[in-house]
Amino acid sequence: MSKPFDYSKWDNIELSDDEDDVHPNIDRESWFRMKHRSRVEREEREEADKKKIRQEMAKADLRIKEINKILSKASAKSGDDDSDSDDDLEDLDGLRSELKALETANADNQAKLDHYEKNKRWNVDNMCRVVEERTIVNKNVGEAKFTESGFAAPKEENEEDVKASADKEPKKSAMKEEAVPTEKLCGASIDDKAAKQADVEVAVTKVEATVAKNSGDAAKTKQPQPQPKETVTSASVSMLSYHEFTEKYADVVEEFMAISDLDRSKEFLLQKGDILLQENASNYLLLASLEDEMNGFHEKMKLVARQSQIISNIAELAKSLKRHPGNVVVPFFARLEQKEMYDGFMEGVEAFIKRIEVRAVEKRKEIDAERAREARERGATGEDAVDVSSLPREERLGPGGLDPLEVFESLPESMQEAFESREKEKLQEALLAMPPEEAEYHMKRCIDAGLWNA
Repeated sequence: MSKPFDYSKWDNIELSDDEDDVHPNIDRESWFRMKHRSRVEREEREEADKKKIRQEMAKADLRIKEINKILSKASAKSGDDDSDSDDDLEDLDGLRSELKALETANADNQAKLDHYEKNKRWNVDNMCRVVEERTIVNKNVGEAKFTESGFAAPKEENEEDVKASADKEPKKSAMKEEAVPTEKLCGASIDDKAAKQADVEVAVTKVEATVAKNSGDAAKTKQPQPQPKETVTSASVSMLSYHEFTEKYADVVEEFMAISDLDRSKEFLLQKGDILLQENASNYLLLASLEDEMNGFHEKMKLVARQSQIISNIAELAKSLKRHPGNVVVPFFARLEQKEMYDGFMEGVEAFIKRIEVRAVEKRKEIDAERAREARERGATGEDAVDVSSLPREERLGPGGLDPLEVFESLPESMQEAFESREKEKLQEALLAMPPEEAEYHMKRCIDAGLWNA
């Protein structure tokens, strides 16, 4: 039976911060420092003593070799000649006595070294030692690609590889349509520049412009059919257009929008970061906060704005560190545990909320003006009619900067009747009855006031 391992060497471990023997009249930290200094000084004395002992033993070993060599020569010589003098015999006896004394001294010194080793006090400095050190450098560390807004760019893959991986991975089932706001689903793509959130007003305007531009294509898009579930990858999500992203993952973003606890937000990002840490998700949150403010859900907007800033700040931190956004989620939330960092983050959120409020007012005015213009174009009546005179003069100005009410009152009676009846033939007859210069003058003013589209 093999001998069991002897663990007794670990019975005497010395700790500088052991609280059991703290003197009541000495500061705890000072006591720890004093103990540590005492231990270091004791170990230095022991090392100096052991070094001195080894040097003495080394010198004694050399002398022992010399004596043994002399004695061996003397014994060989005495075998050939038995007529040794008394002086030679006395010298040999002296060498033998010296040899015995040196061997005894070496044994005593070795016993001292063994005693030091056996009673060694183990501590954090001498308990372990480095056997091997190595540094591993990722050769692809400098190849990370990020977009201008800080989100990870999609990996370069061949179309065949993407299709093959898509065939192997099950697809996510279609979500419920009622969970997706109409305004967020109306675009088929998002311009990369729209994701710049250095200025919220510019970002919102660009996102809305791109969404409006592609609304026609989105309207023609067929409703997705239920498909098998799909495994999500960061690269595959980042390659989706905005319209495709909202159709597949709007429910995930909506769930993240409703989380009020920071710890739960961190856990959710660690689980769904491949979906949420994308530009499309950031744009979705931006439009959602604007939509909630316009619809009067101010408290909900504040929560969505905070979640949007979490995504944006993680993207900016990843961009500055040149790392993937998913790798800075934990460091970002660790920073928020510091009061100064948290206060700075909340100041940024408040500034973001104020800009959203300003943009919501402007957007609401734009929508009202657009509805009024559409009503004038289609000749709306009844409930759809818009009383232009009730609008402020600044809001009812036409594309050329003229007030439609003032221009209408300055028109000849025949043109006024034509506009009131909305009959194109009457307007043509009224214009033909005028001199060409006068007709051109009145029509130009009607165009500048928005009464007529060129």
